[in-house]
Amino acid sequence: MWNLSVDMEAAPRESRMQNKESDIGVRRASNKKRYQNLQSIMQIPEHFTELSIRMFDTLDDSGAGKETLLERRRTYLRREQIEKITYQIKGLNRECFHFGSQSEGTTTPGLQSDIDFLYSNHTFNIMTIWEDWKAGLDNLLMLHDNTTPPQQYLLQDIQDYTPEPATSLTDDRCVRKDSGQILFSAERWKQHIEYETRHMGEATKNGPSVSVVPNWDIVQACHIRKPLPEIQHWIDRCRGKHWPPVQLLEAARIAPCFLVPAGHPDSDYKREEWRLSPNLIERMLMFSFNMTQIKCYIVLKLIKKSLFANIVGDAITSFHCKTLMFFTIERTHPSLWCDHNLMFVLLLCLHVLRQCLRLGRLPHYIIEGVNLFDGKLSKLLQTRLLVYIDSLIRNNLQDVFCIGIDNISCRLQACSMRHTVQAGELRGVFLHNSIRLLLKFEYLQTLKQSHTTFEHKLKYVICNCFECFEKSRNAMSKTAALELIKHFYALHISVQSSYYLRLQNVLDCVNIRRVQYSLNSDVASSRLKFASMLYCSGHLQAAVRVLEDVERRYHSEVKAVCIVRRLEGDRDLKVFANMLAGNKEEEISELPFAFCVRFVRQESYCTPAMLLFEMNRNITQEEVANRLLVETLWMDSAEVDARPFLYYMQYITYGGLGERDKQLHAMGVLEAYIDTCIRNQLNLYHLETALNLLGHCYEMEGDYAGALDYYELSLSDERTNNAANWHILRIMRLISG
Repeated sequence: MWNLSVDMEAAPRESRMQNKESDIGVRRASNKKRYQNLQSIMQIPEHFTELSIRMFDTLDDSGAGKETLLERRRTYLRREQIEKITYQIKGLNRECFHFGSQSEGTTTPGLQSDIDFLYSNHTFNIMTIWEDWKAGLDNLLMLHDNTTPPQQYLLQDIQDYTPEPATSLTDDRCVRKDSGQILFSAERWKQHIEYETRHMGEATKNGPSVSVVPNWDIVQACHIRKPLPEIQHWIDRCRGKHWPPVQLLEAARIAPCFLVPAGHPDSDYKREEWRLSPNLIERMLMFSFNMTQIKCYIVLKLIKKSLFANIVGDAITSFHCKTLMFFTIERTHPSLWCDHNLMFVLLLCLHVLRQCLRLGRLPHYIIEGVNLFDGKLSKLLQTRLLVYIDSLIRNNLQDVFCIGIDNISCRLQACSMRHTVQAGELRGVFLHNSIRLLLKFEYLQTLKQSHTTFEHKLKYVICNCFECFEKSRNAMSKTAALELIKHFYALHISVQSSYYLRLQNVLDCVNIRRVQYSLNSDVASSRLKFASMLYCSGHLQAAVRVLEDVERRYHSEVKAVCIVRRLEGDRDLKVFANMLAGNKEEEISELPFAFCVRFVRQESYCTPAMLLFEMNRNITQEEVANRLLVETLWMDSAEVDARPFLYYMQYITYGGLGERDKQLHAMGVLEAYIDTCIRNQLNLYHLETALNLLGHCYEMEGDYAGALDYYELSLSDERTNNAANWHILRIMRLISG
């Protein structure tokens, strides 16, 4: 058996700096010879090749294939660009990044990975030396001495308008150290974030993350732009090795790092300390993985979550698995990382973990002197896990047949896996397309959310987007800028048309042609807004033609997309699989999504009169005060699900044309649709608004009792901030004469 024992202790600095060219050449030749003999020296079980190929295919069928991985990366990197441009347009001096499994593509549906989001505020100027001080910024000097744990820093508060230490506590986020120094406290910073986001909901704290969004880890960090000795030491250590590649090391030299609010568990200043995190370098390392390395990492995480968890709970994390991968890839020849060796390289990773458990320490791959077991894995748990790892290796990884996540065990044991493991299960191309639809669904939400607060300065925003497009050298950033321009332009045209109608001008063919540029943003909402614009301008026949076109496009598999509300289960992969019914193994030609239809106040003259009440939902100011932040972003607008709005528009348009039979048919379809949703618990995002529209149909029919029933039903769904309160008052006045 090849001895995988390695000295995990870092070499002294003096010896590390003695990487001469002759030493590098000798080491390369020696390593190459050792790696060539590795498979013959190490006793590899005969069945490993077959098991490797089966595991490789199983992961493909479980949503970890190459196409799905690339789709995840493209989606999250594009979302990152959208959010960066949005911050820039808002005038916020910050950057944001999606890190972790979702943006790496190293996850499966069964792993249920959170979304890791980090943003750094550039109003903080992190100083490594006094010469870094800048006037007018929040200057913070990095402090590190012999008593500070590796990877940890204290941040000393420096005055804004003179390069001298602050001497008084004028900021609630600061504390005074015993030495008298004023420190910017990591714990106080997280408390400040929690207080600032209190109106958005209850915050969840997890390590450096403070998040009010379910399944998101959101970290507000500080940016370090200057080179750091920790990173340079790592680059020096990696010189001359086959991995990481030279180009990556050169990029790492200039990549910024971050300070995140997290202290060392054994430190006297753990509440004040900030942890150095080279997230961008780690992302570059992950992006350099080939598919065998990606799948090995995913299997490690599956083992961690399904097997290790029975022994140590959640003490072993995905970052531990990632670190094991880094060390193993660095120490093995690239030729070993191929699909038929998957189980063998997995075994190598477990050997490295076993050695770390024996030593009682797992070093950080980049930052010297850090033990990743500290504060995570006690000595007792290390011993228990070591016993299990020994057993796992002795049994030639047979426990992988016990992994229940993503039905891995059944898929591995199936004699004819690709044909027998299908009943009620998403797999292969079908699963890939379902994940693709889910990713597109979430991306469209991000895209739409980006322009919820820009109605008053659309021309300025569009110009800024063009500026971002012209300045960017990144293709992903250019694509994101163009998509934002398209959506902002559609809103701009609608607002401009409303302005023309307010002045009692007729919409001519030029105005109408402009609208048509944005009609393909989704299946229905943009076309429905166009139909509403035509209706309000008196072009009823043209409105009917647009509505008929929407009805043809709006097939049963179209899914609503709402940017302001979430429904339980609306991100379930089975929902997206159902949308692929009848087209299970092929690419879908048109994305079957329909945004909720939203009219802002600046579009009032393009909005049916009934929906204007939705822009004034509250009866009292107390109702406004009780709104969450996300509600304040849309409750002064009118927002309704696309399908009920389609039927309502048909009702009022056919009524305007005097086509009574078609008008009554549209009302009947609207009522049947809402009734079906309520009875079958097929939730609408804006049920109360749909009920208000149906109540208005009854009101226009002169059936005030029926109208009152539906307005009251609307109130039973949403008691406050509901325009039904106004409608009931109106109806009661009409009934009383």
